[in-house]
Amino acid sequence: MARLSLHFPENQYCYTTLLTVRVTDINAANHLGNDSMISMISEARARFLFEFGIGETEANGTGIIVTDLATTYKAEAHARDQLQFEVGVMDFNKYGGDITFRITRPRDNSLIAMAKSGFVFYDYKQASVVAMPENFKTKFPLVNWLA
Repeated sequence: MARLSLHFPENQYCYTTLLTVRVTDINAANHLGNDSMISMISEARARFLFEFGIGETEANGTGIIVTDLATTYKAEAHARDQLQFEVGVMDFNKYGGDITFRITRPRDNSLIAMAKSGFVFYDYKQASVVAMPENFKTKFPLVNWLA
């Protein structure tokens, strides 16, 4: 069975935030559970978008919708560990792209996980995918584009 391998260019990370693993994030194996990691990735994405002045849903009914999520785990995290989420964007296309995450534990510089979340812009009023807004494109002038 093929295993997923995620590697991202170093220069594409443009935002960093810290999140602490809560006791309630721990699973029966006594480490950070997959469901909680996904929630933490979602929180890091929301903070990233907010920092860049991007609403997940705009007044005109257009928003960002997650299309997929791939995560690879490299080490365990435990209750009260502080995790650093480095966030970037890459692989833009007409409708969206990828938000990438490198999750580390600063205390010992351990790589905990890598993740990539696909997204598209979506018009909730028309229930259809729409082109990436120009004001979003201009916030990330160095991002690569796919055909």
